[in-house]
Formats: sequence, C-alpha cells, structure tokens
Amino acid sequence: MSLQSADPTAQHPLLVTTQWLADHLDDPDLVLVDAGEAVAYRRAHIRGAAAPSHPYLKGQADDLFVMPPDEFAALARRLGISADSEVIVYDDNASLHAARVWWALHLYGHDHVRVVDGGFNTWLEEGRPLTSAPPRRHEGTFEPRERAHERCSLDDLQAALHSGAQIWDARSSGEWNGTELRENRRGGHVPGARHVEWIRVMEGPPYRRFRPLTEVRSILSEAGIDPVAATITYCQSGIRASFAALVLRLLGNDAARAYDGSMAEWANRDDTPLTTQNG
Repeated sequence: MSLQSADPTAQHPLLVTTQWLADHLDDPDLVLVDAGEAVAYRRAHIRGAAAPSHPYLKGQADDLFVMPPDEFAALARRLGISADSEVIVYDDNASLHAARVWWALHLYGHDHVRVVDGGFNTWLEEGRPLTSAPPRRHEGTFEPRERAHERCSLDDLQAALHSGAQIWDARSSGEWNGTELRENRRGGHVPGARHVEWIRVMEGPPYRRFRPLTEVRSILSEAGIDPVAATITYCQSGIRASFAALVLRLLGNDAARAYDGSMAEWANRDDTPLTTQNG
C-alpha cells in the first residue's frame, strides 16, 4: 500500500474517508495514530490506534518548538512507524491535531502519511466500533531526515517582512486584532499578514470534514491569500500553522512553511513588529 493507492472517494490523496479506514484497518503496513488528547484516547479509540503522549509534539527541553529529530524518531518508533509504514492519522478536533502529526512526520522525511477526513467524530457518528485496549504493535525503525525548508524560523519571518512574502495568520479574530493576548506580552499580528481562521475551512459540526477544496480555495482568495504562492503560516504555538500548511498542500501548494515558534515566540520579544491594523 502506498500514497498512490489513494482513497477514490476522498477529496485528495492526502485524505482518507472513514469507510476507507474501516476497509484497511488490518493492512499489514498501516500504522494508525490517534492524535486526540490522552484522556480521550484512554476512554475510547479506533482499534489498533496508537497515540503520542500529547498531540502538540513539543520538545522536552524546549517546549516552544517541535521535538528535535532524535526525540521525534524515538516517538515515531514507539508508535510503530518505519520507512515503509502507511501512517493514517485522525483526531477529535476537526483534524487540527492530526495535521500537526502530519506536518511533523513530513518535516522529518516521512511521505506516506494521510489524515482521516472527519476523524473520530465521523467514525463515532457512523456507529463504527471503538475500543479502550492499547494496540499490540512492534516498535518501528523510523529514521528522521529533516527537511529544514518545511519550517519557518524567526529569522526567516523577519526576512519575509522585507521581501513581501505571503503570510497567513490562522488564529482567531481576537488574537488577530490584539484583544486576546493568550498570555503573550504583546498582541496583534505580523504586519502584512492575511487572516483566515483555520476552522473556517471545515464543515460541521458534527462531522468537521474539510469543505470542498474549491470552496476552501475561494475562502483564501477572498482574504487575499493566493493558494499556490509561497506562504508562511503562523498561529500561537505552531499547531494551527501546521494545519494551514496541510490546507495549502491540499490545494497543490508545495511552498508552504509553518512558523513553529509562532506568536509564543514572536509576541514575547521586543524586536519583532506587531500591528492591529488591517492591510
């Protein structure tokens, strides 16, 4: 099984439906990852799913950023992931956390990873079976191959301000206009950024599937975001930025970089500009 054997009923090769997942749960190369919160996973999950301790995948020594390569590799192996694994990720939060796992795996060189469109909520609404039993899986042999160009650093974003690069702020309106600080020292958004809150591209509730991609493309375009242009995405802590990077990939954009430090880094410095003005 590979990405070429895509779900014919899904909108995009990076997405699968719950029916496809039900039909392929016993495929030998499939590794199913539950990217929901740990307490929810312990209560109920899809048979065979393994779970990271936390879906944000932050480093132990520095929780501002994604796990470093060795730490992430150890996690991926515990989940049962090897080079030839077909990783399928789902969550119960409109694919937000699943997108974070997708992005981290892609950052560290694993191409065979897809997201369940509709996730756990759709599986549950359809009355499909659940379990609380942990999976029995052999440890994987994952080896990280970091793609540094998939991640935006603070220096990269500072340089982008002078080059006119496209920037997508995926946060809420309150965060965008500075009325919601999220424990940051300063509020507002990066000058020149465009704003589309991440949840706007999702249908529901209850299903929380991706809107038709033609509609997603229109939502971004109407906000001044060219869906296929090189783009830096950011949010508060890199999670919604990862989701936005996945959305752009679904639209055929291979030139999106998630700013992993996001506002948790940018808004707590004195040398980084913020504004509350549109445009």
